[in-house]
Amino acid sequence: MTIQEKQQEVVEEFSMFDDWMQRYEYMIELGKSLPLIQEKYKIDENLIKGCQSKVWVHAELEGDKLAFTADSDAIITKGIVAILIRVFSDQHPSEIIEADTKFIDEIGLKEHLSPTRANGLVSMVKQLKMYAVAYQTQLN
Repeated sequence: MTIQEKQQEVVEEFSMFDDWMQRYEYMIELGKSLPLIQEKYKIDENLIKGCQSKVWVHAELEGDKLAFTADSDAIITKGIVAILIRVFSDQHPSEIIEADTKFIDEIGLKEHLSPTRANGLVSMVKQLKMYAVAYQTQLN
């Protein structure tokens, strides 16, 4: 699946819920299915800067595609990073770099998060794209 197809899938899933309490519950469920980071990668250099809670993200190149794993100490944040990883994992670094993130606005995520969580979301997207830039350099 392409990034755009994965984003559309997320938008469709979120549109099934009538209110934000249901969407929060769904994000918590998504967080439980997050591909968890190995303990050895839960180190300071894998922490997302700018997040209110602790969020660790690790990226590895598998062939020519990036695979992300993550964890967080907050259940909502875990759900947010699970959505991002679902969209960006198993994609070529160049596709991650070029991808837009308007699906986040389409599901209304930013507007329903506290300002600090919304900043954290932006930081998570930036970090995933920075990993993609680093790995794209290796592939060239």
